[in-house]
Amino acid sequence: MKSPIIPVSDLENGALTARLEEEALRLTPDEARRITELLGRDPTRTEAVLFDTLWSEHCSYKSSRAVLKAFLPTEAPQVILGPGEDAGVVYLTTVKGERWALVVGHESHNHPSQVVPFEGAATGIGGIVRDIYCMGADVIGVLDALRFGSLDGITGERSREIAQGVVDGIWHYGNALGVPNLGGDVVFDSGYDDNCLVNVVALGIVREGRVIRSRVPEEARKTPYVFILVGKPTDASGFGGASFASAVLDESEQETNKGAVQIPDPFLKRVLTEAGYKVLELAETEGFAVGFKDLGAGGIACATSELASAGGFGAEIELSAVSQDGGPFPPEVVACSETQERYCWVVPQVWAQRILQIYNVDFDLPHLYPGARAQVVGRVRAEDVLYRLTHEGDEVCSAQVEIITEGIQYERVAAPAPGSVPQPRPREGVDVVEMLSTLLTGSGLASREAVYRYYDTEVKGRAILRPGEADAGVLVPIEGSPIGLAVSVDGSPFYGALEPYAGGATAVAEAMRNVVAVGAMPWCLTDCLNYGNPEDPEVFRQFSEGVRGVGDAAREIGMLEGGEHPVPVVSGNVSFYNQSVEGKAIPPSPIVACFGLLRDYASAITLGLKKDGNLLVLVGERERDLGGSAYWRELGIEGGTPPGVDFDRVRRELRAVLEIIERGFAAACHDISEGGLVVAAAEMALVGEMGLKLELPETHTLPWEEYLFSETGGFLMEIAPDDSHPVTSILENHGVFFRTLGSVRATRELEVTMNGRTQVSLDLQALDARWHGGLREAMR
Repeated sequence: MKSPIIPVSDLENGALTARLEEEALRLTPDEARRITELLGRDPTRTEAVLFDTLWSEHCSYKSSRAVLKAFLPTEAPQVILGPGEDAGVVYLTTVKGERWALVVGHESHNHPSQVVPFEGAATGIGGIVRDIYCMGADVIGVLDALRFGSLDGITGERSREIAQGVVDGIWHYGNALGVPNLGGDVVFDSGYDDNCLVNVVALGIVREGRVIRSRVPEEARKTPYVFILVGKPTDASGFGGASFASAVLDESEQETNKGAVQIPDPFLKRVLTEAGYKVLELAETEGFAVGFKDLGAGGIACATSELASAGGFGAEIELSAVSQDGGPFPPEVVACSETQERYCWVVPQVWAQRILQIYNVDFDLPHLYPGARAQVVGRVRAEDVLYRLTHEGDEVCSAQVEIITEGIQYERVAAPAPGSVPQPRPREGVDVVEMLSTLLTGSGLASREAVYRYYDTEVKGRAILRPGEADAGVLVPIEGSPIGLAVSVDGSPFYGALEPYAGGATAVAEAMRNVVAVGAMPWCLTDCLNYGNPEDPEVFRQFSEGVRGVGDAAREIGMLEGGEHPVPVVSGNVSFYNQSVEGKAIPPSPIVACFGLLRDYASAITLGLKKDGNLLVLVGERERDLGGSAYWRELGIEGGTPPGVDFDRVRRELRAVLEIIERGFAAACHDISEGGLVVAAAEMALVGEMGLKLELPETHTLPWEEYLFSETGGFLMEIAPDDSHPVTSILENHGVFFRTLGSVRATRELEVTMNGRTQVSLDLQALDARWHGGLREAMR
């Protein structure tokens, strides 16, 4: 089947725009003309679709690449492979003389999850797991950061349906795949009414010598190499997915958009994974090099062109060799369909038949799923860097591979920063007991048990701390080693909406506090940067400032040991066009994952209070950081200044708290973030099934109510009285502010006093069931 020519050269802009729309292409007329210029002729439809996909924002990072390069630190001594591969790889530890690496990735599946929540979220988990697996790693965990619309008001029912569908998709796929969910976070806000966010993180471990690159090996210059496609037969699901993810959602196109969402199959994925391990064992035993890549955005064409380009080779692919389900499909669909559960190997031709046998005979792939198989679909061109697609003998694409994969780059215009915003005045007469009860039982701060109770955290038997037990999940990555691995993901849209820079910086600081709170040293970061339309100067300003905030925090807080190095950002994703056709963009939403190391996983601590009579120590003075706070949002107060990040102060606090935990002086620790000091204290009591008394200082800078609800970053620690002196010495040595603020009680009451007078008395026993069930009730 030949591929028709798109007559770019002969059409004026208006007619060309109409033709591109007729062909369902999201290319601009200027981009189409640039393709013609690069090819030296008008493109075939297959080429136009290929460029439409590979030049999409999702694949090319055409609006974000320069900003990411300018601001994000990606190098540090522990980094083995940074951004540019399917996932980041960092050195983890050495066991019995063998170096082990941590493999981490971070992706978004926002648009698909808004349109088809269950399938969109499930394929998001599937895609990020494949990214880790394709680096040669054993996947040991996933996390998810979810942002949904308000559960109240006219869009409440739709937001509820999306939230329920996304959670179902995550647990159905993850649990079936046998990968533990280690945590995440959930935010509900009207800013996400039109666009939910489903950000997913995955991590794996691999011996450093077994790391696989997403490229054609250099050995292909000496011996013939071929491409082997493995997995489900190509179907029409997911055709145009990358372009769809790079455009503004239009509810009127919902049925059309559903066709751009892939169909997941976790059970087939498990078989493909086991068979893939056999291929890796074969390659290691026989000593031949391979390249490996999952088929995500752009399908076969994207995977094979990127494998070839990364190695400096060309490729020749015969599309009619690809098994199909529901075809015959035109060549552009075969080339670019994003059918799930597929991988691409590039292997020596002499080993191709043995690898086909592993999949098709040893694992009986064709009988496990109709049309599934492993098949040779092309060869590596070592003689040049031409990328050529043929279909039933007809050439449907012929281009230098680098013009496909290097894409294009835009220098977007950022709007000037807005002027200063007046600060709201303190609200008097607030009923703090009622406020605290409302916050703790509402969808914003109630226990996330309604979400994580569906997730399997026990599979693989690695978990030490599970969701809800601590600020970060903790697991044992390598059997026989005392090393523990802590993971957390964070980011506040409420801060980013007020000051985009603060949104990025606080996301890093908060994620790092989370892993330190369990006793882990921040080791590396990933990010997922979610914004509206980058062609809008205000959105691009928000994006640039958010990335600058992420980079500054990673660099200036730095490694807690060897502080001259940043905490590196080793992998990530940019998600643009998260807005409705009416122009309503989501709040600036940079979401950061932090991975931390514990020298001994047995030293990890939880957030729940432990023992009557123990002391409560506050680390970090309270300031008037109420802009975007849960307190002000509940009062309906807008504006103000969100919490900033004093990098030097944060670094000293992190070092001090980490030393206290490592030396065994902390019985419990919780970072202070959304809801402030009093919410952090209540959460520690509710999780630990204890009570507490806070004795507030007489403060002249803040009303006592604001002191309780200020969201200045910091920590609240439980310390045994006998350990008070060494803890005080550590805190003083690090030069951080601290105050003994109260004590743990056996009675389930939260009491706050000041100058000997009781200001707050809250019955935690009566609140317990409402805190545990608040989110479950809200999502019904």
